[in-house]
Amino acid sequence: MCRSIKTLFNFNPPVTDDEIRAASLQFVRKVSGFHSPSKSNELAFSAAIDEIEAASRRLLNSLRTSAPARNRD
Repeated sequence: MCRSIKTLFNFNPPVTDDEIRAASLQFVRKVSGFHSPSKSNELAFSAAIDEIEAASRRLLNSLRTSAPARNRD
């Protein structure tokens, strides 16, 4: 997929809002093929990032594991 998108689940310290947002941005960039959208696509691009961010946050908050948290290093 996209090398810039990192695994965000089960880390110590936990994922931050900024990391979720950054992964969402990278996902939308990959899917759309745009690094930066044109003015006419800016609203759709931004809305997609918001939706992916919200879905990612819901997913991460609902996942459970018995595995110990991984260290970020």
